[in-house]
Parts: sequence; C-alpha cells; structure tokens
Amino acid sequence: MSTPTHPEAGRDKPDNVIDLFSRKPLSELAKAPFIRLSAELDGLEMLYSNKSHPGKYFSLRILCWGLRDSGEVVGLVPWMTGIVPCTDIEDPLEGRFEGYYDPGIDEIFFDAPEHKIIELETSASYYQFHCSHSEEVLQEIPDNIGTHAVLTSKLPNTLLLTEVISWQLLCNGDIHAMLIDNTKSHQTPVLPGDSSLYSAQEHPDFRYFFQHTIANKLKEQDPEALAAVAALVEKT
Repeated sequence: MSTPTHPEAGRDKPDNVIDLFSRKPLSELAKAPFIRLSAELDGLEMLYSNKSHPGKYFSLRILCWGLRDSGEVVGLVPWMTGIVPCTDIEDPLEGRFEGYYDPGIDEIFFDAPEHKIIELETSASYYQFHCSHSEEVLQEIPDNIGTHAVLTSKLPNTLLLTEVISWQLLCNGDIHAMLIDNTKSHQTPVLPGDSSLYSAQEHPDFRYFFQHTIANKLKEQDPEALAAVAALVEKT
C-alpha cells in the first residue's frame, strides 16, 4: 500500500474557500443534507490514522456513497455513534481520514469514484422524491458490511450486541441504523422496511457501532475487545 500524500485529506476547509460552480463556501456545502445513497458493493475502504499509532494506517469498509443536496458525493462509514462522511473524520486521537482505498488494485484516491457519482446523480434525477414531512423515509438500503450496534442492558455489566439490518435516509438528511425489535413478530429473514425494525440512534440504550471484525471478537469474548468496548461505554 502506498502512503497517501493528498495535502487536504481529512483537513479543515477554510470558510473563505469558494466552490467554483456553486459559488458557496466549501464549509457550507459540507453541511448540505444527503438526498440519495448508493451501497458500496466492490469492497472499497476508508483509510485513517491516529496518534496512538504514528506512521500506521488502518482501513474500514465503506458502507455506501452519499449525494448531498449541494451535489457533493462522499463515502460514508458507521463511526462511533453515527454514520459519518469519511472526509469529516478528523480527530487526531480517535481517527483522521487519509483517503479512500481500493484493496483490489492497492490504490489510494481522494474523490468519490466516477461511476458512483453518475449512479447517484442519475437516480436522484429519476426519482425526484417530494417529502410530506421531514422524517419521512426517503430511501432504505441494506447493511452489507456486517455492522453491529452495542446497547447497554438492564443486567449489570452486560452489553447487547445486535446486527444492523438496514439504513434509512430521512427527508431531513438524517441516516438511521435499523435494528430488529425481537418483541415484535416478524418473518425471517428480516428485510429492509420490515415493521419490526426500529432506529438504533433513537433508542436510549444505544452506545456505539462496530463492523463485523470487532463484533466477532466481542462474540468470541475476546478480552481486549471487551475491555475496549467497556471503556467506551463507561466514557458515555
């Protein structure tokens, strides 16, 4: 893997930098709501670094690509307590975005793939969805990277680990992870849109998201993984 050298990857963009086409500050465009999602199906990843491991890069599978109302397309990953644009991850301790990564050809890049941009722009133009209220579901895509949610339990020293089934994009641009409510009757497999699903972020016991590698370690009672999660939950 070559080392990324993009000078602006994961860095703050000053308010006085203006986008050539929209003539709006880049900081304003970055806050524009998402209007369309496209699942990442080719295994592309996000690269990030942190101060705890200087000179080392880590990778995380990208869940999907999102089209903002401003026209910008960015990769999205489940990160800590939400789904976050890769380019917004810029905490030196927890992680800082360093670029996108294609493991198939060992290539690092910094802009969304052209085919995803075309797909998102075309589908957004085709559907032209008109919302009746801000929390109406605009789109729902399945989770294809094995994301799990960690919730606290009423039992002492106990955490609940549950699989994320899908992700809902609401008309206000929010993106919610959908979990199975096992108290409700449902058919198997549970598919996106099932009435038994509920939003992880709206549940009072929700704490964090983890991808399948960490989730599997937790299921296997890996001591280091359990200790790390316990520390995170204690912080909140």
